[in-house]
Amino acid sequence: MRDALAAAEKWLQDCVHSAPDPRVAALTGHLAAAGGKRLRPLLVLLGAEFGEPWRDGVTQAAVIAELVHISSLYHDDIIDGAATRHGVDSVNARWGERAAVLGGDWLLARAAQLAAGLGAEAIHLNAQTAGRLVSGQLRELTGPAPGEDPVAHYFQVIAGKTAALLSMSLGMGALQAGASAAQAAALTEYGEQLGVAFQIADDLLDLSAPAELTGKEQGKDLLAGVSSLPVLIALAGDDPADDELRALLTGGHVTAPAVHRRVLELFRCSPAAAEAAALMRQRLEQARASLEGLPPIPARRALVALGDFVARRTAWPPLWPTA
Repeated sequence: MRDALAAAEKWLQDCVHSAPDPRVAALTGHLAAAGGKRLRPLLVLLGAEFGEPWRDGVTQAAVIAELVHISSLYHDDIIDGAATRHGVDSVNARWGERAAVLGGDWLLARAAQLAAGLGAEAIHLNAQTAGRLVSGQLRELTGPAPGEDPVAHYFQVIAGKTAALLSMSLGMGALQAGASAAQAAALTEYGEQLGVAFQIADDLLDLSAPAELTGKEQGKDLLAGVSSLPVLIALAGDDPADDELRALLTGGHVTAPAVHRRVLELFRCSPAAAEAAALMRQRLEQARASLEGLPPIPARRALVALGDFVARRTAWPPLWPTA
């Protein structure tokens, strides 16, 4: 995987810096140069292990997945008004929102160009995933429809914003390597469930993990008014143990430092947060179950270990001190 990821990284850097104008190349290559987990290319390469991973197109598929991901970060940072990403200035902070929109569009177009070279299945997967990403973001912006359950709306949002790309990564890797349709379907389902669990884990970490662990301010989503799963469950519930928490969340003063600290303290022992953690573990169990019919090769063990890692990094109640 290390060698395969290195090859994908070289291709990625060449792609994002390929604009003929060096000023445009600096903008389109900014976040790729800053680094990142490269989880999506890794999932492409792991999916390819269930076929013939040396086939032409596998590395290209890994690059496509990361291009779509980075493009979504450009657009997300504009919507969120984010000033930093991966420890550097966000594109919108450095070049302005209009340039950031166009930079994200350029990366998405570049991914489409690469997908066109892989054939109809890759084109379909790439287009479908881009559509799901945009749909998820739009649903988050518009909020639940009148009478719609906010928790159900949350799961629809993250299915598009997070799960879609993880699912595509595994499926595209498997298909490009010539894995069977049944294996590709199982891997796609694993990616879907892992993506949902991954987002719930991020929600819980935002409420519990100190900045030195995550690289962002504890409770940042809470301050920004993001409707994370633990918050939605708390607001919808009637458990007396969450009465004070509900009162503070609806009181309109969550951004006040003292209130913010108290909310984070209450979430540590909140039934709502415990319920969110249980839902995350349920999704991870579903992800693991989807792998049962796959051959017991090292890539399958790696996927199981990835799910275990997500569970471990979000132990609940949290083991570290609150803010």
